[in-house]
Amino acid sequence: MHVGILGVGLLSAGLEGWLKGREVLTGSDPFSPASLPEPEAELLPANERRRSSDCVRWAVQVAQEAIRQSGLDPREVATVFASSGGEMGVLDKLCRTLATSERIVSPTLFHQSVHNTAAGYWGIATTCQQSSTALSCYDDSCAVGLLEAVTYATLEERAVLFVAYDLPAPEPLNGARPIAAAFAAALVLTASSDPCLGTASIRLLSGDGRQVTAMPDADLERLRVDNPAARLLPLLRALALQGRHMINMNVLDDQRLEVEVDS
Repeated sequence: MHVGILGVGLLSAGLEGWLKGREVLTGSDPFSPASLPEPEAELLPANERRRSSDCVRWAVQVAQEAIRQSGLDPREVATVFASSGGEMGVLDKLCRTLATSERIVSPTLFHQSVHNTAAGYWGIATTCQQSSTALSCYDDSCAVGLLEAVTYATLEERAVLFVAYDLPAPEPLNGARPIAAAFAAALVLTASSDPCLGTASIRLLSGDGRQVTAMPDADLERLRVDNPAARLLPLLRALALQGRHMINMNVLDDQRLEVEVDS
C-alpha cells in the first residue's frame, strides 16, 4: 500500500514541533530534552481545554500541526488515534477516588476515562463527523495504528489523520507500565497524487531476519524504546533526511511492518 504524507505534527521534550524536530532528527541540531513542553492545543474551545486531560492536549496539539501543514479541512479528514495506554492519568485519579470512603466520581472525570477521549475531543473541536478509530496494541500500538491509517486511506481513497501518543502515568502505575518521557506525533496521509512532503509504502511481513530499525542517536533511541508512540521516530527521521529509506517496525514480535519512505 502506498500513501502520500501531507503534514506532520511532533511534540516531545527537545522535539517541539516538526520544523524544530526535523533539524534534530537529521543531526543538524543536538537533541536537548530540557523542560517538558506545555501544548497549547488552541483548537480546543476554552471550556473543553480546561476540562481536557494532558493526553488530549498532547494529541490535539500534534493533530492540529499536521492538519494545518496539510492545508486540508479537518472536517473532511478521517482519523486514527493510537495509544498504548490512553488516559492513564485519569485512570489514576479514578482509582484514588474509588479507594476513598466517599467513592464519588465526577461525571467529567468518568467520561474522560475511555480510550477514545482524544478522538472525541478532536471531533468536538473540529466538528468532524468522518470515520474515527481509536486503538491500542500495547508496545506495537504505533505500528498497528499506522497500518490501520494507511489501509483506510488506500481502500477508501480518503485523507486520514494518524495520531500516536503516550504519556507517563503517575506512580505507582508507571512502575507497572514504565514510560520515561511524553511523546506525540501525527501524520496526514492520502492516497491521492497531490503534492506532498513524501510518500510511504508499507508491507506486513514475517519478522524472520528483519531487525527493527533503531535511531542512530543514543538518546533518541532511548526515547524510541521507552515510549511506544515514539516507535514512529525512525519513520520521521527518514522523512526529515529526504531520499529513500527503508525501516522496520515491530508487530506482535513475529511480524514486521516494512515502511519505505521516499521524500
